[in-house]
Amino acid sequence: MAGQELFSIPIQALKAHPGGSIVCTSPAPQVYLLTWTSPADNRLTNAFCQAVLAALDELEFARVDSTDDKGKQRQKPKYPPGVVVTTSGISKFYSNGLDLNMMLNTPGFNQDHLYPLWRRFLTYPMPTVALMNGHAFAGGAMLAMHHDYRVFSGSRGYLCLNELEFGAPLMPPMASIFREKLPPASFRKLVLEAHRFDAKQALEAGIVDKVGDLDAALELIKDLKLMGKAAPGAYGMLKQEMYRESLALLDARGKDIVNPPEVFGAEKKRIEDGIKKVASKAKL
Repeated sequence: MAGQELFSIPIQALKAHPGGSIVCTSPAPQVYLLTWTSPADNRLTNAFCQAVLAALDELEFARVDSTDDKGKQRQKPKYPPGVVVTTSGISKFYSNGLDLNMMLNTPGFNQDHLYPLWRRFLTYPMPTVALMNGHAFAGGAMLAMHHDYRVFSGSRGYLCLNELEFGAPLMPPMASIFREKLPPASFRKLVLEAHRFDAKQALEAGIVDKVGDLDAALELIKDLKLMGKAAPGAYGMLKQEMYRESLALLDARGKDIVNPPEVFGAEKKRIEDGIKKVASKAKL
């Protein structure tokens, strides 16, 4: 964490999670560093998601009273448009992904908590940079992918979609963002091999934009001239058009929602039907 603290958002404690906080600092002018610390490994619980959303709202919508050149009172942004960087206060983990048990047992978890967080990053009206200073597994990698840019520490951590290893499907919004942003070979290696990318491999695969720590993130911001991108006011709207396919899946409601129990149920039925089909042929 670098720079003066601007504000802090608490992360509510839950039964299996002690809670924590998101602290916003400014390591450079108009660079807003959100450092989340939610032991033990920054799981994407509903409380975590809501706290990050609150922090993003604070940066975009907080206003302060001001007086213009003619002496008239008006309001102006408390935090002038700039660049948002996210990182972890737990050196081992950027985020270890979802609490799978919570996701499966909390009605509306994806639609009410997880997907709105991803949508917010995907359409945020300032450039966003995920500074992954530790492991980014499964949902943690997905969260990073919904940022505009990614910087990965070269000294520690892996990025991985390990659903293959614990037998979980990818929901359409989870897969879509990788499909839109990555080369096909990198997408295949992530999903069908559950490959653990270190920083160098992630850079070569086009998953991250730079290797390094906070200094590397600040250098990326400078090199790409990201500081002025949000000022004209079109940044978020341009991203909405760029990622309309992913946004449509994140926004799905009613009959268009695909839930994990439905996917597991369909696969179970497919196997049962296949067994019956083969058994009936054997009797002929």
